Amino acid sequence: MSATAKEVFELRNLTGAGVMDCKKALEEAGGDIEKACDILRRKGLEAAAKKQGRVAQEGLIGAYVHTDGKIGVLVEVNCETDFVARTDEFRYLVKELTLQVAAQAPRWVAPENVPEEIKKKEEEIYQEQLKDSNKPEEVKQKIVEGKMKKFFEENCLLEQPYIREPEKKVKDLLMETIAKLRENIVVRRFVRYKLGEDNE
Repeated sequence: MSATAKEVFELRNLTGAGVMDCKKALEEAGGDIEKACDILRRKGLEAAAKKQGRVAQEGLIGAYVHTDGKIGVLVEVNCETDFVARTDEFRYLVKELTLQVAAQAPRWVAPENVPEEIKKKEEEIYQEQLKDSNKPEEVKQKIVEGKMKKFFEENCLLEQPYIREPEKKVKDLLMETIAKLRENIVVRRFVRYKLGEDNE
């Protein structure tokens, strides 16, 4: 089934993908726009994963101060080119990340940024909690892994549920932006200030 120009244009507006990619996705999806979006998203995310190894030294520092003046956030997000740093999509991502940090107060960017001694201490606490249970060791281990996953979701920016769409994670928003802009994007660091609190 051949896609109409109107359908291609509509899909392109929704996804930011190229005309030929939209045409192929629509043909593959039998003209179903929603299915075509999923196809492009899957392909885009595959492409995004390949871009993650590339050097990202351009970008922006986003700033946000809450209306009451009691919470302030700075986030550094890097991309490969100054051209992408100036796009609306990139600026939107940076803005969303500052709001996420302000609202959810993560402590680290990703699980790999959590110091090993903190991970070890958390695991020990969870193991201690299960010490007297009669569960088999492999079940205890699965419970500890689940609790660690929850710990990362609460404390690591990229693992947190995205405040606007809690069914997806912040890292999904990042990957979607990488797929759309076709450049590697890295959340380098952030700082969150709350009036009267010491920063770690």
